[in-house]
Amino acid sequence: MTATVEQIVFWLSVGVLAYVYAGYPLVVYLAGIILSKPLRRGNIEPPVTVLITAFNEESDIRAKIENTLRIEYPREKLEILVASDGSTDRTDDIVQEMSDRGVSLYRQEGRLGKTVTQNNAVARASGEIILFSDATTEYSPDVLRRVLPAFADGTVGCVAGRLVYVDENETNIGAGTMSYWSYETFLKTAESKACSLIGASGCLYAVRRSAYRAMYPEACSDFLICTELYRRGLRSVFEPEAVCFERTNRRTDDEFRMRVRVISQTFTDLWRNADMLNPFTSGFYAVQMISHKVLRYAVPLLLVLLFVADIVLVVGHVSVIYPLILVAQSMFYSLAFVGWLLERAGRRVAPLVFPLYFVLANLAAVIAFVRFVRGERVVTWEPVRDSR
Repeated sequence: MTATVEQIVFWLSVGVLAYVYAGYPLVVYLAGIILSKPLRRGNIEPPVTVLITAFNEESDIRAKIENTLRIEYPREKLEILVASDGSTDRTDDIVQEMSDRGVSLYRQEGRLGKTVTQNNAVARASGEIILFSDATTEYSPDVLRRVLPAFADGTVGCVAGRLVYVDENETNIGAGTMSYWSYETFLKTAESKACSLIGASGCLYAVRRSAYRAMYPEACSDFLICTELYRRGLRSVFEPEAVCFERTNRRTDDEFRMRVRVISQTFTDLWRNADMLNPFTSGFYAVQMISHKVLRYAVPLLLVLLFVADIVLVVGHVSVIYPLILVAQSMFYSLAFVGWLLERAGRRVAPLVFPLYFVLANLAAVIAFVRFVRGERVVTWEPVRDSR
């Protein structure tokens, strides 16, 4: 029997979705075994600048600096530089109060955004290695001892650490974030072995200062940096033993806004670096970019096509399997909605964590794409800080 258009759309959507969430992880895992590149490590102690980018972080900046001062590294080789993007609270004052402990402040006048602030701060940094950090990130004391050895390999331009999320308030969105990030950590590990990371965790990644190039204002710098380095023949590697900790967002709305912002910036980066999506010129790096980013962000479209095609097939009484799948889809989205309602009521129900976060992440991709098509570009950011 000849397949109908609806059946082709249905099964093609199923196939691509299966590849995105299961096929690609398997492919990149196997590639990490087959294509694995040797990594030369060494016991090196270059001058390091820890660059903390901040905007209105008066509630967290002191604790962050204290945490950074506890890093196990020769003090004469460690520069702590706080880059303030025109903060209007007491962030700058607090940093200056700690100047006698070797902490420096670079104030970016006006509100120019994280990437521009980083660009200008790197130009003023003294370290051979720049370790980028956020104001709310807690580092393990041995973080530099874990990050630096990979820089003994001249082919390495960036070393990214492992972000561990902490859900102190045991929320649905917090649990979803941790599950999602565990999946992302698996992919980062495999991608690092197979070829190169295509993105780092913005709160913990180190770059050779000599290899850093200023990026355009709307860039998602921790994503784009890997592509910029790969263009110049340098790879980005993942170091899971270099650990940092961040609190998850407590509210769905906060997580949603953050994801829309990040994905919007990533769409811009993909568009401006579309040439890197050609496997004939970028090799397996292009496969990673297409699979991990382009197809991932196409998931909302695939889900809509799957649902609509399923309805048409059910109405046409094509097969008993289609009503069952339609019921399953409807139940999944209903559970996500119930999870959202319970989240707003302050209740956590473990089985609803996955559908809630899955729908939230894909809805964020839709909103981000609409804003990108409209020409909206994200440059600045607003810190999300719950009272704890």
